Amino acid sequence: MTTTRTLLFGALALASTHAAANWSTTVTAASDYTFNGVSQTQNDPALQASLDYAFDNGIYAGTWASNVDFGGDTNLEWDAYVGKYVKLNDSWSVDYGIAYYTYHGDSNSSDGNYPEVYSKFGFSNSLGQTEFNFWYSWDYFGTGAGHTIAMVAHSVEIAKGHTLRASFDVSNSLDSDKYMWDAGDKSYHHYRLAYQTSYEGFNFEVAAENTSLDYDTADERIVLSVSRTFNL
Repeated sequence: MTTTRTLLFGALALASTHAAANWSTTVTAASDYTFNGVSQTQNDPALQASLDYAFDNGIYAGTWASNVDFGGDTNLEWDAYVGKYVKLNDSWSVDYGIAYYTYHGDSNSSDGNYPEVYSKFGFSNSLGQTEFNFWYSWDYFGTGAGHTIAMVAHSVEIAKGHTLRASFDVSNSLDSDKYMWDAGDKSYHHYRLAYQTSYEGFNFEVAAENTSLDYDTADERIVLSVSRTFNL
């Protein structure tokens, strides 16, 4: 779902840290849509877009969509979210809210709809930006299973306009009798290293990632993406 739904939460961060922008939209083309290292498009490309509104007090709301392919007729993920970004002091910030993920394309696609709450803590100093991010759902993919994701990440600017971001996250089903991954695992690890830069208003990312799962939509891969944000 960058994560990882990395690109979705990248949109959240963009909305929250640029409150003066009010309305904005971001369009992204990616070589794959991975959610915590697992392809949501059968290793194929994705076209994604968001529409966000940010208030001056740090509250934001928006919607985000992407094509998906789970091997059936479900072909669209369309999400909505609302949250708040708070600058605690010169070093610490927190971004928290709730998201709702919906799926479309088949008569039973909506069976996978589910809510998720999140909190993201940011710490910045001369060594870069560190993130401690947490997600929790009580109805993961509509199965009734509790599910958590915990991530630690660090970004460092290696040269002006050039950033490296390393992240590690753990996905964990709290009810393995209701939800497990294809390999029969109740939890797995995901590793990701990304290079990020921008040129002429376009944002570029090249990411190498892998998981501890052992199937072809969750193995090692290189993901390329280009995006552009427009203030409306």
